[in-house]
Amino acid sequence: MRILCLEAPVEKEVYLKIIKEILTLYHIEIDSSFEQYDYESITFQNEIKSDAELHIASKIILKNGDKTDAVQRTLAHSLPQKPSEIHRLFKLNLFYLFEEKFGKVIAPWGILHGVRPTKIVQRYLEEGLAPSKIEEKLERDYAVSASKAALLTRIAARQMPIIKSSGHDMVSIYIGIPFCVSRCLYCSFPSNLLPQDHGIITAYLDALQQEMMAVCEMLKQYHLKVQSIYIGGGTPTSLPAADFAALLALTRKYFGSDLAEFTVEAGRPDTIDLEKIKSMQSYQVTRISVNPQTMQERTLRLIGRSHSPSDIIRVYEQIREHTTAKINMDTILGLPSETIADVRATFEQIIELSPDDITVHALAIKKGSRLKLCKKAISLPSDAEASKMGQLVETLLSRAGYQPYYLYRQGYMSGQLENIGYCREGAYSIYNIEIMSEQQTILGIGCNASTKVIFEGENGKYLQTVFNPKDLDTYFSSLPSYIEKRRALVKAAYGNK
Repeated sequence: MRILCLEAPVEKEVYLKIIKEILTLYHIEIDSSFEQYDYESITFQNEIKSDAELHIASKIILKNGDKTDAVQRTLAHSLPQKPSEIHRLFKLNLFYLFEEKFGKVIAPWGILHGVRPTKIVQRYLEEGLAPSKIEEKLERDYAVSASKAALLTRIAARQMPIIKSSGHDMVSIYIGIPFCVSRCLYCSFPSNLLPQDHGIITAYLDALQQEMMAVCEMLKQYHLKVQSIYIGGGTPTSLPAADFAALLALTRKYFGSDLAEFTVEAGRPDTIDLEKIKSMQSYQVTRISVNPQTMQERTLRLIGRSHSPSDIIRVYEQIREHTTAKINMDTILGLPSETIADVRATFEQIIELSPDDITVHALAIKKGSRLKLCKKAISLPSDAEASKMGQLVETLLSRAGYQPYYLYRQGYMSGQLENIGYCREGAYSIYNIEIMSEQQTILGIGCNASTKVIFEGENGKYLQTVFNPKDLDTYFSSLPSYIEKRRALVKAAYGNK
């Protein structure tokens, strides 16, 4: 649906954000440049009254010339009237109001829009709620479908023992490599094409070493133990073989050998060779991610990846032969022009390889990606088709013995789906669980890395973040100040131990 103008005289920015989320969910576009449109304007009115109960009255007015179409709905609830609850009730009321006016849409996650929905369930579990009661709350309070409520609760329950086994003195480390050999159609990461000037790579490794030294000093000063390390990007294996080996050597030098998990995002098969594989084994990498995205050759060409399905199989077999590492494989549902038959063929081939961990992403159309700019010229599966793809994959992986163990969501996801990690028994990624649960300090090193420090206050845990620059030049020029910001944040959290 197309509308020229949005009028939302609300007193807080959060309400406007909620309105835009609902508009996106119902595929309603607002743009004054439309030559053809359904309505000239849509106006929102909202009234909140509080007495023994909380009453939220929402109204939308649609105008087209002299024609006016208005619909309203009131929601009453006796919940504690915290701001977060008021915002949730406003969104829920608006969701059902739109459903009444425009009909049902594919929205299995209801009004849950955040990246980390498992955190809500983890909180309920810590409060002692039974899984069945949690599923009821998700369906009632957030309009989540029964299947997603069950999935989310099952994953959160599976994660809890892993999260609780990590003490306050245990941290993980992320190291970012902002280089790729090319940029994929859907990519929005601030990565750079691998520089032809090797001096830039050398300078980057020098900068990483400065950060590693500073982090190592803090670990010793505050008696912190590293549980897991994740080298991501970009594509870390896009580095030349000698530089890649140097990166692994630095990581081991500063963060030791006593790690529960050491992951390298090898990513693209066209950046992996036998020398790099042997380096990963030499430096005791325990988990390697090889990301085919799809096993359909025509799709690989369309999305800008210069490898073939046979390259994926060749690299997979080399890693199995020359390392003891667990292997993760990333896939994407909803890629341009793909059908359910294509998805079935892809997953049948991947399951036959038998990786330890398979991550299933739903295509997200992100700002900064080429896909966002040329979306209208590309054929994408509909939400209904993407939803069927998700159901098919869940069935195939379950039959093959894979169980879901972590989940996160992004905006504008194909089929209103989610990103979900499946693994064989005991093959879960500690880092993936910790980064999504936000209950462990993650120290970020490198361009575009973020440090998330967990504080333990009187009212429980809370999080504070420091972001390294996204731009490579800014990263180089301002490195000392960001090292100091991270040091100050860590001192504030752990200085009184």
